[in-house]
Amino acid sequence: MAGTPSEPRIRGGGESAFVVEFGDRISLELNARATALAQLLDEEPFEGYRESLPSYRSVLVLHDPAADPKAIRKHALRLARRASPEAPPPRRRIEIPCVYDGEDLPLLAERSGLPVEEVVRLHAGRDYRVLAMGFVPGFAYMGMMDPRLDVSRRATPRLRVPAGSLITARRQVGIYPWEAPTGWRVLGRVDPRLLWNLDRRPPTPYLAGDVVRFAPVSRLPESDSTRPAPAPTGDFDTRIEVEKGGLLTTVQDLGRFGHLHLAVPRSGASDPVSLRLANRAVGNPDTAAGLEMTLVGPVLRFRGAALFALGGADHRAVLQLPGRPPWRVPLGTSIRAPAGSVLRFPGPPAGLRPYLAVAGGIAAPAVLGSRSTYRLARLGGLEGRRLRAGDRLPVGPEPPGAREHRYLPEAIRLPASGALRLRISLGPQEDCFPPQCLAELPNLRFRVSGDSNRMGVRLEGPRLTHTPGGDEIVSDGSPPGAVQVPASGQPIVMGPDQGVTGGYPKLGVVVEPDLHRLAQALPGSEVAFDVVSPDETRRIALEERARIAAVG
Repeated sequence: MAGTPSEPRIRGGGESAFVVEFGDRISLELNARATALAQLLDEEPFEGYRESLPSYRSVLVLHDPAADPKAIRKHALRLARRASPEAPPPRRRIEIPCVYDGEDLPLLAERSGLPVEEVVRLHAGRDYRVLAMGFVPGFAYMGMMDPRLDVSRRATPRLRVPAGSLITARRQVGIYPWEAPTGWRVLGRVDPRLLWNLDRRPPTPYLAGDVVRFAPVSRLPESDSTRPAPAPTGDFDTRIEVEKGGLLTTVQDLGRFGHLHLAVPRSGASDPVSLRLANRAVGNPDTAAGLEMTLVGPVLRFRGAALFALGGADHRAVLQLPGRPPWRVPLGTSIRAPAGSVLRFPGPPAGLRPYLAVAGGIAAPAVLGSRSTYRLARLGGLEGRRLRAGDRLPVGPEPPGAREHRYLPEAIRLPASGALRLRISLGPQEDCFPPQCLAELPNLRFRVSGDSNRMGVRLEGPRLTHTPGGDEIVSDGSPPGAVQVPASGQPIVMGPDQGVTGGYPKLGVVVEPDLHRLAQALPGSEVAFDVVSPDETRRIALEERARIAAVG
């Protein structure tokens, strides 16, 4: 007979999120309560509620930072006490062919003391219940694996594993629909085309409550990952041609929201304030799509006259007019580019990411409510990828009132001198770190790693220590801007393309304005942390919101 359900607890998640936790283990009872709470929140939302993400034993709740923190937590706890611990019967049974040839299969054999063939037999001879969706689109957390095959995560995550990888950690099983980083162990591979398809409703073959079994096979069908991109709709023209794509230039807007249940992250501009202000300079709504450039900018030719503005980092952009010498483009000012003119970003860069807004916005097709490029799942933008030579960018009609020489000085966001100090509130898993580690944190200095990307900014420096056994947790939701610390002790600050869940403890959450400034930090930049109270992070976020709202 099941014991009395434990009292749910609230864990901090920054100024716009918190976690309701039912326990610290993987079980059907805790998973049932988490799933039930997420449903109750959707049915009985509090004022300022945005969305929630249930996981094995907890629920990540996202909200407007202006919401009353005491009232919304009280509301969530009241619903949590009503959440049923009764797991519903399995929804469907799904069989997935799998080639068992993963690079970590010998490790499982060694640690279990079993032959590889027996490891495969044990793994394939078991049903796995889908307990939650998370990390990346189409990824299902499944349990439970045979206890003889229990294995820990890697101390340092791999930067990427192929799409279709069958992975495991701590008796959990999952399959990556996309190439992605992971700290889990790789057992084999399945056909990734089975795992995500936007033409299907839902786009995944399974949902929480389904049961999956793996069928060993010797080979998979030939893979063809090509998929025709949706065509732009509406009144637009291809006014901008890409002559060089730069290092990483993508279409971005302010992001997509409301799809955490499919494990789809927000994406959008890494420094949304800079894109927002550039849009205002050309008369666009804040939500219009523009271009985000990284370190080495593109070369863009205006095939027709266009009004544009630059924001974010200064890469010393120049506009080459036909028959004239290059002309330096100021930041934060709307400029009319004549037909045939060319925009370049020769540098040197004063920050990582410039933004370009063009009057009318980049009219790429909206996918799941946003034009933002999410490269890992090939969503949004131009075919879900970076720009390359020969691309032509569709531009919407110029908005009424758009004019030249509109100057927004706030659009100039100069990098701070010295170490970039990130203000963080502790949680959700600050208890995975000893008190001396937390006390020493403000005195430590880190540097931005060259391995950083839009999924997360990796920091290199002193090793942060965990409490015994605290270097892993049961995978749960990751608040935006969470500071994740794997067993290596090197922190990773989550970015706009972050995995929505993860199994490494999260020491704290960076306040949103500082997260945007971190997005402009060049590799090698010095970074430090300051721990502030949850009330202080909320005040900082709301003051920044008011300041930006007053510009333009």
